Amino acid sequence: MKGKDLLSISDLDSEDISSLISDAVDMKASGWLSLLSGKTLALVFEKPSLRTRVSFEVAMRQLGGQTVYLSSAEVGLGERESVPDIARVLSRYVDVIAARTFSQQTLEVLAGYAEVPVINALSDLEHPCQALADLLTIYEKKRKLDGLTLAFIGDGNNVAHSLLLAASLTGMNFRIASPPGYRVQERILHLAQGYALGSGAEIFCAEEPRLAVSGADVVYTDVWTSMGQEAEADQRRQVFAGYQVDSELLSLAKDDAILMHPLPAHRGEEVAEGILDGPKSVVFDQAENRMHLQKALLARMLGGLEIPLAGYR
Repeated sequence: MKGKDLLSISDLDSEDISSLISDAVDMKASGWLSLLSGKTLALVFEKPSLRTRVSFEVAMRQLGGQTVYLSSAEVGLGERESVPDIARVLSRYVDVIAARTFSQQTLEVLAGYAEVPVINALSDLEHPCQALADLLTIYEKKRKLDGLTLAFIGDGNNVAHSLLLAASLTGMNFRIASPPGYRVQERILHLAQGYALGSGAEIFCAEEPRLAVSGADVVYTDVWTSMGQEAEADQRRQVFAGYQVDSELLSLAKDDAILMHPLPAHRGEEVAEGILDGPKSVVFDQAENRMHLQKALLARMLGGLEIPLAGYR
């Protein structure tokens, strides 16, 4: 992966994902490592963030490197300055760029002109760093990925896209229940189906949440209204009213099932009050694992990884 971009989970293969999880497990146990001394990460964010910004900043610091944060007001991607020019200028200053954008197209243009690796820190199409950290969390709790079943309830959004691709690459069954008109994109689905042919994963799309959750090892949900969709909030609450994860729905999963959510959460909407604070919830483990997985990703991208590969098999 050294020197390569990560714009989509499809930029990885199953071996890449396995190695990243293995590295993250080791790094989580090792703590601070001076692998990227003298390296600089630029965080170019059009959207505000808690977990993404802090996890990247702390990850780079724990690897001995440093970060430069650039908000939308400071950079103005495509407004104050063209995206190609921003990419070429930053390439003269930093070693890697993590960009959090409204549009996947902006991210692709940035990567097309940058001379350093570019990481998708969230776009409208995908959220690969979140999905990879989620797989790390699932592996920690279940000690495997292959053959497990993940049920995603709600909007076929960027997180769902990346999870679908990641699951299909690693042999994890993926079920999703979404209302008509809010399903995952056909292009992403077809790509995942191709991966599933090789890994043995099963993909199931439905409208009824109970069908997706029944017997699942992992139950996953996300907000009904993402950033940039605020004008649709009232309409989405009506459309998704039957897609709340509550104790009754969760009871249909396996007894040892875990509950996941990428946060921030709207308690009382996509997830019932109290559920995220219950014994099945691993949402704060997910949040922590963003940092550990991103440490592994940065080290591999910048060629600084020199620790033993142990842990994930």
